[in-house]
Amino acid sequence: MYKRFLALAISLMPALIRAADDAPTESPSRPNLVLILADDLGMGDTAIFGQQRCQIDTHHIDRLARGGMRFTDAHANASVCVPTRVGLMTGRYPWRFAPPQAGGAWGFLGTRFNTDTLTLGKMLERGGYQTGYVGKWHLGTLMSTRDGRVQGPGNVDFTRPLRIGPRQHGFAASFILPGSLDMYPYAFVKDNSWQGQVTATKGWSAFGRMGPAAVEFEDHRVLETLYAQAESFLAAQTQTQPFFLYLALTAPHTPTSPGRKFQGKSQLGLYGDFVMEVDHAVQRVMAALRQHSLAENTLVLFSSDHGAASYAGNLRKATAGQIKNLEKQNHYASGPYRGYKFSVYEGGLRVPLIAHWPAAIQPNVTCRHLIGLNDVMATFAEVAGIQLHASEAPDSISFAPLLHNAQGNATRRHLIMQSIGPFVVRQDNWKLCLCPGSGSHGRWGNQPPADAAWRKAIASFGSTPSRDRLAQAPFVQLFDLNTDIHEDHNLATQQPARVSAMVRLLRQQIDAGRSTPGPRLKNGRVPIPVMQRLPSFVRKKLPAT
Repeated sequence: MYKRFLALAISLMPALIRAADDAPTESPSRPNLVLILADDLGMGDTAIFGQQRCQIDTHHIDRLARGGMRFTDAHANASVCVPTRVGLMTGRYPWRFAPPQAGGAWGFLGTRFNTDTLTLGKMLERGGYQTGYVGKWHLGTLMSTRDGRVQGPGNVDFTRPLRIGPRQHGFAASFILPGSLDMYPYAFVKDNSWQGQVTATKGWSAFGRMGPAAVEFEDHRVLETLYAQAESFLAAQTQTQPFFLYLALTAPHTPTSPGRKFQGKSQLGLYGDFVMEVDHAVQRVMAALRQHSLAENTLVLFSSDHGAASYAGNLRKATAGQIKNLEKQNHYASGPYRGYKFSVYEGGLRVPLIAHWPAAIQPNVTCRHLIGLNDVMATFAEVAGIQLHASEAPDSISFAPLLHNAQGNATRRHLIMQSIGPFVVRQDNWKLCLCPGSGSHGRWGNQPPADAAWRKAIASFGSTPSRDRLAQAPFVQLFDLNTDIHEDHNLATQQPARVSAMVRLLRQQIDAGRSTPGPRLKNGRVPIPVMQRLPSFVRKKLPAT
């Protein structure tokens, strides 16, 4: 018996050693942190999330997920980019902030929050991290102007540095594009200083927005430039000080302009080429981490700022509903979900989220708990050992415990989101959309358009509703995501008590100035109505307050 036991033990020893080598450590030292955020990448745009509904080869994103944890119920704070980026950067719901500072069109927009606001950069600097930001900023800047007036296309002094940029928000090193790739000014800003001669006028095929540009700036070179800057930041890091790199990609947001090396690589066409270049970003970052012996204890998060745009596809020009042409090729950018960017539906709000950290996360794990991108701040604080004060990141809940146990207790039970205006309340499996229809104007393909849905709801109600009555059926939509993932069956009429309870939850979180335990805080914007951005013909019908 003893000999048989000994022989069995010897035969199993190599497997046991491999398992021990692969097992995460109990308490790794403070990790380096990398956040890679794609722009307009849908749940179905990667093979690991889209499965058979995806027709794009995303080998490196899939490999990242198989080596770590993928979250299948993660959400942006809004189905449009600026508010999601505000919530992610501050751990605070974007609708709580005071109106932004004055600015100009597109990339000339003013600052979204004050420089005394705690950001991911400031928090991690406080914790001793070296901080860097590369890519799309879109949180507003304060630019130097020749006439002292509000910044805009005609008066910015591109020879002088930004007065407020990433440095004032906690990023020691930065290389940014002020807005999206189809938003002028088309020029990079390094450590608050404009790069190149911004003396040209250019515009890209998506929307034809012509405006100030650097002479050498070309849309198809942007992603390669960002990769190189990220690699330079990683090469400069040491083993003695932890670092945080925020890499905000400009793709697959329009203009759909993949680099020359990626044109023609995807069987799907131009859109697939661009997503494959996003996939290449993951490859480049992970290769740089391995090259500098940083991969083992680096927590890498990969996500998107919201769902896919319905006007994107294989035509370079933004075209209403052209994403439907990809669906005819059996590629569903929204995966199994309804809707796209700008809408209240899951296709606009649910995003891919991957966490990879070899020192702490078991490989190939799936977590099905509810996550908001606003939770990144509290999560980074916990893994970095940074104490958040009572007034900081008031809407951020750490999902760090789930990194060690994906099947553990849910850290978040409710989440407030928005489309381009209307609120969305998520509570466990229930989802309440505080509008009829898509919550979008429908110009680019979301259905049903807001105005048409409101007219139909008012007609079915049969009289002029009071303001309070608007927060009930037929003016709202309630879905059980456990049984209706495509949001086809509105249960608001059958479940009035649940609707009322979820509206109360929203009101409570508005009034408290926070959604986490702690002292009451003031919202920067008051009042905050439950029913957001009502069509003008609805407002005119309402009784005066």
